[in-house]
Amino acid sequence: RGAAARGRALAGRIAPRHVALAAVVAVSALLNANELSQNGWGNEYYAAAVKSMLASWHSFFYVSFDAGGLVTVDKPPLALWLQAASAKVFGFSSLSLLLPEAICGVLSVIALYVIVAKRFGAWAGIAAAAALAVFPSLVAVSRDNNPDALLVLLMVLAAGAALTAIENGRLRSLLWCAVLVGLAFNTKMLAAYLVVPGIALAYLVCAPGGVWLRLRNLVVAGVAMAAVSLAWLAAVDLTPAASRPWVGSSSTNSALDLALNYNGVGRVGGQFGGPGQIGG
Repeated sequence: RGAAARGRALAGRIAPRHVALAAVVAVSALLNANELSQNGWGNEYYAAAVKSMLASWHSFFYVSFDAGGLVTVDKPPLALWLQAASAKVFGFSSLSLLLPEAICGVLSVIALYVIVAKRFGAWAGIAAAAALAVFPSLVAVSRDNNPDALLVLLMVLAAGAALTAIENGRLRSLLWCAVLVGLAFNTKMLAAYLVVPGIALAYLVCAPGGVWLRLRNLVVAGVAMAAVSLAWLAAVDLTPAASRPWVGSSSTNSALDLALNYNGVGRVGGQFGGPGQIGG
């Protein structure tokens, strides 16, 4: 009788919006993970790197493409560290490499719901989450082992933290945004900074408090973002070249060069090169 009463109470608390949100999340999970292993190793370049990273902490830290630690892959480490952790726990398989990005895609949908629902109501949040869940580009990157799904998740979370900072004017919220953008930088380098100009301008114009307070907070957050962004990059470049792998896709054996050129201006400058191609 007590269990039945608790069941009725729980049913009374489940509103239509909860059912709709659960359905959206389920659709996202289905689109991202259904028969995921049929995609094989995804990007074999990164799959091979994860295999090598499991061989030693040295290869893991530097995201070495080969187990001997001769050359790194062309991306910073965060997404590949996540995949390597999955492979360590569940064994090296196509599914263990692809599943982390699939989960990141689902978490992005949930995060967007929370951000929108907090400000515009549950049904607006559900509509936004549903649009993202079925967005072809998100589904595509969530079914692969490229770093883009993790990048999307971190940038959505950064945008949510930025909105909170703009609403309350607190430095703490802006610092969370800065940390999340820094982590996104360690996922796909300068691509993460695409959100920074809009966030900075919105905070400067719309956040409460005096203009000098807002400027000060932006400077402090910028320093925090740079510190998080450059932590791994500095660790690589400050290590003697003979003691680490060559930084792949860079011409100067420098992670900074990789960030600014191959993963920076080269992305919009029509560069050639990359995995499976001869650089030009």
